[in-house]
Amino acid sequence: MHQQKQEKIKIVQTASIGVLGGGQLGMMMIEAAKKMGVEVHCLDPNPSAPCAKIADTFTVGDFNNYEDVYQFGKNKKVLTIEIENVNIEALEVLEKEGVKVYPQPAVLKIIKDKGVQKQFYIDSNVPTAPFQLVEGKAALVQGDLSYPFVQKLRVGGYDGKGVQVIRNKEELNFAFDAPSVIESMIDFEKEISIIVARNVSGQLAVFPAVECEFSKEANLVEFQFSPAAISLEIEQKAIEIASSIIQSLDLVGILAVEFFLTKQGDLLVNEIAPRTHNSGHHTIECCETSQFEQHLRAVLNLELGSTRLICPAAMVNLLGEPSYNGLAYFEGLAAIEEIPGVFVHLYRKEKTSPNRKMGHVTILGKSMEEIKAKATLVKSGLRCISK
Repeated sequence: MHQQKQEKIKIVQTASIGVLGGGQLGMMMIEAAKKMGVEVHCLDPNPSAPCAKIADTFTVGDFNNYEDVYQFGKNKKVLTIEIENVNIEALEVLEKEGVKVYPQPAVLKIIKDKGVQKQFYIDSNVPTAPFQLVEGKAALVQGDLSYPFVQKLRVGGYDGKGVQVIRNKEELNFAFDAPSVIESMIDFEKEISIIVARNVSGQLAVFPAVECEFSKEANLVEFQFSPAAISLEIEQKAIEIASSIIQSLDLVGILAVEFFLTKQGDLLVNEIAPRTHNSGHHTIECCETSQFEQHLRAVLNLELGSTRLICPAAMVNLLGEPSYNGLAYFEGLAAIEEIPGVFVHLYRKEKTSPNRKMGHVTILGKSMEEIKAKATLVKSGLRCISK
């Protein structure tokens, strides 16, 4: 059905890294690290986090707390993240003391605040949606606004939280009362993502573009398809923009760049993430090098691996079903696992809640038509509920 993935993993017998965060991204990073002989040590406030049982060591601590981050990182040679909402001040001190921190604290400062991030786009000539910055709800009520618009909290938003569409003046009652970015609503054709990696020596490697379909209810990726159904010219332009961003930031590691493709054929950068990303999960099965192995290669300054797409694929996010809270139970799992070319990844989370990311499913096939048919079966046949 598809070409056999060739394992070309470089063994690094003495390498060790620290990771701030113990969620599913860290879990999949550890799975890649074990094949390379790399030790991974994690810090997370949740003693039952996905990484807790598989990390070489697991420290219960708050990655937003200065002292917890400093004490965790001071004896590490290389420190990285699987979530960008971390204590940057501690990372700055650790960097000055000789710890190699990737992505660098200076990069995290830019990306952590969406207002600063948007200004970086302007300063770097990166195309993005028109925007303005407001301090809170009062500024929205008093402002001269064009509806509809998108309100994004400047800090703290994640997984679809902290983002909402305000369609009319009446909906201002539901606006966030906090510093926010206000963006013009873009009439886009589709959303695509490019993942680019850069190692310490400056070598770049770019994964093929993927196309994302979002759930309107959860504001999360529902389906993702690779390769994206776009022209070679548009993909090349997206690659050029993503490569220019990672080089402008001088970032070491993985960078995910989310784009709007407008109906006029223009590309606008929506957001960037300085870590492994939901839009790159399919790379585990269908690229010669996964995004997780690539990130490790980048922060350890190894030669970056091939990003060649072995076969077309889709990815379906497995979210907690609405109205279910409690111990997770995956309804229909056995039947879905019997479908050829279907790979189920569960995130070791004990409890589910509405729209919580509980896993993902990668679907391979000979054609995108076959893959989309299987993806529809997966979406309807596999549900995360509670017992």
